[in-house]
Amino acid sequence: MPHAAASAPSNSLHADYLDYLQRTGRGNRPYQQAARVFFERWPDPGRWAAEPLEIRLSADAHTRPIITFLMLHRGLRPGYDYLLERKLSTFWREIEDSPIAAGVQRFMTAAEDLGFSLRVRLATGSQVPARLLIQAGPVLEQLTLADLEEFAAACVARSARTGKDHRHYLSALSNAQRVLFHLGIIDTLPRMGGPVPFEQRLAEVAEPIRTTMIAYLERKRATCQPKTVSAIATRLKHFGLFLTHIDPGLTSIAKLDRQHHIEPYLTALVDAVNPKNGEAITVADRSRRVIALTGFLTDITEWGWAEAPARKLVFRDDNPKLPQVLPRYLPVDADRRLTEELRDRPGNQLAACALRLQRACGLRIGELLDLELDCVHEVPGHGNWLKIGLGKLETERMVPLDEEILDLIDRIIELRTHGRPMPHPRYRRPAQFLFTHHGRRLGQGAVRAELDRAAQQAGLGHITSHQLRHTYATALVNAGVSLQALMALLGHASAEMSLRYGRLFDTTVRAEYERALDLAKQQARTPAPGRVHLPLADITGGKDWKDTPLIKPRMAGGFCLRAPAQGACTYANICEHCPSFHTEPSSLPILAAQRVDADALAQDAENRGWIAEAERHRRLITRLDHLISEAHAG
Repeated sequence: MPHAAASAPSNSLHADYLDYLQRTGRGNRPYQQAARVFFERWPDPGRWAAEPLEIRLSADAHTRPIITFLMLHRGLRPGYDYLLERKLSTFWREIEDSPIAAGVQRFMTAAEDLGFSLRVRLATGSQVPARLLIQAGPVLEQLTLADLEEFAAACVARSARTGKDHRHYLSALSNAQRVLFHLGIIDTLPRMGGPVPFEQRLAEVAEPIRTTMIAYLERKRATCQPKTVSAIATRLKHFGLFLTHIDPGLTSIAKLDRQHHIEPYLTALVDAVNPKNGEAITVADRSRRVIALTGFLTDITEWGWAEAPARKLVFRDDNPKLPQVLPRYLPVDADRRLTEELRDRPGNQLAACALRLQRACGLRIGELLDLELDCVHEVPGHGNWLKIGLGKLETERMVPLDEEILDLIDRIIELRTHGRPMPHPRYRRPAQFLFTHHGRRLGQGAVRAELDRAAQQAGLGHITSHQLRHTYATALVNAGVSLQALMALLGHASAEMSLRYGRLFDTTVRAEYERALDLAKQQARTPAPGRVHLPLADITGGKDWKDTPLIKPRMAGGFCLRAPAQGACTYANICEHCPSFHTEPSSLPILAAQRVDADALAQDAENRGWIAEAERHRRLITRLDHLISEAHAG
């Protein structure tokens, strides 16, 4: 009787399977024989699921359809180890009338709404949610974060057991978690990069220095933004590794010595190498490392930590002086070519629109990607404004918008994928971000990749996204915007930050320069009776020849006008560049006047987008400066 009781479910399952084969038109004698053997050996399929993996995987081609039938239609849970080894090649055909069909279909519809392509939806659907519903239960709404974590652990275990790569499963798992988040089934988005835990980042630093540094970084988290603390951790790690290398027996930060630890470290920074490009680190990077070390030692001293040094070890002069470089803006023609590439031939359309908005409003990249869906505010009588949330300097600001930018934002809203609000990294509240793609926020990596593509296609060199902000600010300065307005538009906390752009094109310096050289030209000019117009003067239309929309070389004895289609003359200013050319003090007024005109022509060419022509004039200016210097010396 016990045997009969055990065989009852087996007989029922066997009959159901044979009926299924007949109904789907796939039944044949080998399949029927395989079913009989299977159910004779495992009357209760749950006992098969408890067998070692080797036995479960030993099922032949005629037996595997039985297992697939039981998994999809009768709730058999074979274990993630087995599911990860099975390809489930007939899954989409077998699923149609199974209990998990509704859940998979709901998942696929949500994935389509989030913008996933058909290929990605099919791959993700069969790789993750199908296996989750087979193993964890057929109801999609009952899946939990623990189920996803169990699946991920099984992927890692499979990789360790077989040596096979499991990244495609983890990528599909990340996609699946995003879809489940936007369906409201789980409340956590997958972790996308972010800082590595301090213990892992400082693992190569010797104890107890590592423990002190980690405790310091944990304390800084209370008052600094996560990105700031992450940057401090990176810079302190360099100092920790240096100490580990030169003095592995150091037992406390309190025993640091200026002569044996600090000064050798400062010297080593001169030859330190950036691991990303193999080049020496910049002076700015050296300065940041010294500042991080200084802050670390100063803070733990002020906090009264036992690990604090007994005396001051780092001084003001230890910090290298930074070069005062001007903002790296894009010239007019480069700015135009890049914008055209982003507008007309984008690769990643959403990222291209993000870059165009950054250029149009002068945003930092973090501010750009933190914009929320309701960032546009219409103020009656004052137009539309873009609200930029807390950024680098912990300030909010409003930037005015015109119709062109509003159209761009409308296009962005069309391209973005809609979904459930996501946690804001700064405010820690759910927010609908302006730039969302495939169920997550658009990342900086995607934006920079699109910028690299567009710059390459436009024939430009490497461009950073921050240069778009510099270009925006430079255009405002050239248009005569006031310092106060510039500070408000850029979100600068001090006038000094905005004055960097004012130094690019100081109108006072320019006016004084032109006044002095105009006076020099007047003093050098010899009145000539009956001045004769040059044959090409009619081309100017009665205007000054320097204002014509033509290519305009300036020579000491006259000038040349050529149509842009003709290109620059090969012989333009050839004499001035010839090594055999010599001058004398009596020619100084003529050379000075020629230099003034060359400078005006360079600016004119740059404004017209003729960068090569502008560079030719700049080279002439350099040569004239040399000749003028020689004449003065003579």
